[in-house]
Amino acid sequence: MDNRPTWTSRYTFIVTAIGSAVGLGNIWRFPYVMGQNGGAIFLAVYILLISTICFIPLINELYVGKLTKKECIGAYESINPKFKFLGALNPITGIIIASFYFIVGGWIINYISKSCISYQIQDYESYFSELIQTPVYSCVLTLIFLFICIFVVARGIKNGIEKVNKILMPLLALILLFLVIVSLNLPNSEKGLEYMFKPDFSKLNFQMVLAALGQAFFTLSIGMGALLTYGSYIKEDKSLVKSVYTIIISDTAFAILAGIMIFPAVFSFNLEPNSGAGLVFVTLPRIFSQIPCGNIVSLLFFILLFCAAITSGISIIEGPCATLIERCKISRVKACTILFFVIALLAIPATLSFGTLSNIKILDKSIFDFLDFITSNLMLPLNALFLCLISGWYLKIKSHNIISNKFVMFLFDIGLKFVVPIALLCLIIMGLK
Repeated sequence: MDNRPTWTSRYTFIVTAIGSAVGLGNIWRFPYVMGQNGGAIFLAVYILLISTICFIPLINELYVGKLTKKECIGAYESINPKFKFLGALNPITGIIIASFYFIVGGWIINYISKSCISYQIQDYESYFSELIQTPVYSCVLTLIFLFICIFVVARGIKNGIEKVNKILMPLLALILLFLVIVSLNLPNSEKGLEYMFKPDFSKLNFQMVLAALGQAFFTLSIGMGALLTYGSYIKEDKSLVKSVYTIIISDTAFAILAGIMIFPAVFSFNLEPNSGAGLVFVTLPRIFSQIPCGNIVSLLFFILLFCAAITSGISIIEGPCATLIERCKISRVKACTILFFVIALLAIPATLSFGTLSNIKILDKSIFDFLDFITSNLMLPLNALFLCLISGWYLKIKSHNIISNKFVMFLFDIGLKFVVPIALLCLIIMGLK
């Protein structure tokens, strides 16, 4: 397409790509997964994997987009027409992820509103349980968050996605740094730092390694077509390798800072670091209520979460949006309108699965948990697996010399054809058990 949008600069591309990677996966999911998998040893394995193995599918997805200059279906079709149906799995995955991911965004909006006023909650676990089981209110929150993300995407690349990321990413970094300072000044905060940075090698096992690998793939947004779509907007003169390592380093830094923000506070109040998904919505609000200016700290924290959720949320929508625009030859506004109703159609039952529809089970899972399960454990790794095999064996990406060093390019090719597919197969097998 001659009028296809492009990033206005390398900086805006990197900021938006970092925004895609730095989301709830870093601020919400990373700390509790780390807490459930041994702390420091998990962090060490995670850093090793994200800087080596995960580098390969990340640069591969961006490069396929940059090379083909098409959305997901068109990109796969350009490589070989028989792969077109595999390309369609990417926007479908993005739509399903949006349908449950945006529910969490709605919860964040609620906590922001509560933090703006002086309120006292005696039992935070009961409060959170009541929130997610309130049908109309929780659905409205989900739809509000969905509308915000859709509105940004409808504004386009320059006036929507780029502009929002250029504002929210620096704001996110500043708030995170401030909250890190607050956390480090709490009594006994050093215990949290010890938990994060003093590894216990007895907790090193295959299951933990797979958990670290899964978190790395999840946080980088690999396998949902968002990065392929972002890659298709890159101008020819952009260096992908430098950009990819900038994205990985930034993403990892945000995840580590999120841990430094959370674990010292958790240990300071003698709470459990492995409290799971409720760490952010139950454990941390309980901590905020016990520190000076807790409402302000709480407000900043949930604004931080909101910024992270928005930047990754718009990247999730952009993939399916680009597919609708280019395959159906419709305007961006029409594509976004269609996506709003499609995602809402899935998101409302998923939102109600905590209350009104809690009795509906799919494979013994609630609707929310089922959507999370099939995307995280099956669709994301499968999409990444397919693209690695297609690029390695059909596109023969080695011949494109995207890495100047021949030996590194050789290792990259081996990783693309063998190492990453094997790792992804292990993730899929273990995830489906």
